[in-house]
Amino acid sequence: MPAADLPSDFWAGWILIVTAVSVAGLAWLIYSVYFGAAAQEPEGDETVWDGNLREGSHPAPMWWFWTMFASLAFSVLYLILYPGLGSYAGALRWSQGGELEDRMAAYEAEFDSIRDLIAVAPLEALRADAGLMASAKRVFDRECAVCHGEDGAGQAQLFPNLVDGAWQWGGAPADIERSIRDGRRAVMVGWRAVLGEAGVARLTALTAAMHGTGQPIDSTHAGHAEYMQYCVACHGPDGSGNPLLGAPSLVDAATLYGADLAAIEHTIAVGRGGEMPAFDGRLDDMHVRLLVAWLTRSDHAP
Repeated sequence: MPAADLPSDFWAGWILIVTAVSVAGLAWLIYSVYFGAAAQEPEGDETVWDGNLREGSHPAPMWWFWTMFASLAFSVLYLILYPGLGSYAGALRWSQGGELEDRMAAYEAEFDSIRDLIAVAPLEALRADAGLMASAKRVFDRECAVCHGEDGAGQAQLFPNLVDGAWQWGGAPADIERSIRDGRRAVMVGWRAVLGEAGVARLTALTAAMHGTGQPIDSTHAGHAEYMQYCVACHGPDGSGNPLLGAPSLVDAATLYGADLAAIEHTIAVGRGGEMPAFDGRLDDMHVRLLVAWLTRSDHAP
């Protein structure tokens, strides 16, 4: 049994004491009921009630004795074979953790070669296999759907859409894999203190006018000067964004926090922050590869 499965010395001592006292108490109870002084016929005159009721003349039936004795014998045998006496691991050296490790080792010996093949297989081959895509969907449902929704379309204006083709950190398979493995942390700072209410209003109007057009920024717009001073470094001179920085495009139709004026104003004035946790320690190479294949399927294109 691994040492980590056994209790510390302090708790091992308490477990040993409680277990030993419990077994000894059961043995004493069995003896006292059937063989102790209380089980013997009373000496001297007996007290008789109602003509034939005599004190101590009807001990517990013997089948109770054999049941309790069998329970005691089983308990002692169990404590010899299995862990139960503090840090004593038992003659069989069995533990739940050890059983799990053995089963995991057997599983890995049988399936590791297949998993390794999937982890390096071309994405096209994975997408063409309906069974593997069904497995990928189950991985998504278990690990990702709680935030991104069962269909991957995002939810709650907090978690992005993964099937619309708009990727904040890049939509290439390598970029998506890095997002899954390492996680992402996005930061949009608030500009109210710098721009003032009037500047925020101008940038809000400019951003709303840009949204979904796919066109370069209107240089004649009242908010163009603020944009070129404060926003261009991240979102680019044409508003198309920068995946290396996680700066989204401002001219496509995708949006996370909403495209209405109130949502845009809040984003500019107060800022936004989002975090994608890293799954590298939770998912293995096969799971990551399946997720990348599933997320880049052609029927997920916008």
